Amino acid sequence: MSNEVSIFRNKDVGVPSERRLTKLGQSLAAASTNRRIQTNTNGTFKKLVNGEQIGNSVRGEINVIIVNALTKVSRVFYAEQYDPNKEATIPNCWSNLGDVPEEAAPNPGHSNCADCPNNIKGSGQNGGKACRYQRRIAVLLEGDTTGDVYQFNVPAKSLFGKGTGNEHPFESYIKFLVANGESPDTVVTTIRYDDEADSMELIFSPARPITDEEFNLVQLAQTKPETDRYVRITVAQADGVTKLPLKKEELPKEQPKPKVERSEDPDEEEAPKKRARAPKSEVQPADSKDSLVSALEDWT
Repeated sequence: MSNEVSIFRNKDVGVPSERRLTKLGQSLAAASTNRRIQTNTNGTFKKLVNGEQIGNSVRGEINVIIVNALTKVSRVFYAEQYDPNKEATIPNCWSNLGDVPEEAAPNPGHSNCADCPNNIKGSGQNGGKACRYQRRIAVLLEGDTTGDVYQFNVPAKSLFGKGTGNEHPFESYIKFLVANGESPDTVVTTIRYDDEADSMELIFSPARPITDEEFNLVQLAQTKPETDRYVRITVAQADGVTKLPLKKEELPKEQPKPKVERSEDPDEEEAPKKRARAPKSEVQPADSKDSLVSALEDWT
């Protein structure tokens, strides 16, 4: 007798061999399991299941199939600056489609994102906006025939900008695929670290079309509840974080910083900044021989 029927009290009734996990079973299983591909500042990718690393880290690049993404970029706001030594909190506010705060957001700054004070230049660090862009996608891993779906968080600095050839930041990459008659779920996408960037940035490029077997896995993955859940900022449900954040007015008071004007263009806002060169010192020429002698005497 098979293992499938050994759990039952009545072992005389068989179970059809073609029966699959129902939609209810899939939903309950998805709610108790969280799969994620983690990016790291050391240039590696880690596969995590319920927070535990599975297998070895992969350095440099990975190949995935993007099976789901929201139509617009999300937004998330933390009133308190990130501190790795403190317990994680849920955001003060977030918006999955970047238009209005979600109902579960504990401290929304405004009824809509466009007019929110946290969406004004200078409200955040270094003259930027306090409310940041965020993009979550659901992916399959190339070569994984189980069809397991993973969440992947695209870093903010890897969202906007212009690409070169077939290599692009994420938003530009999606437009590049569509313009060439492809879709994110019909190609294998290579995600690699940009070795030329000063900070952690990712580059996306199409590796090849998917096979018929992969197409079947994509279709099955797009029916799973976690495929939709992974692309949304569901905070506690997806991230395992439940602690409420401090409100903006509860934070320690800081000295006001000068407002830095920046472009409204999101491509420019998220683009890496070039290092500024130190100005050259200006040396005034000596007016006479006496001034030269005086300077030498001062030096000695």
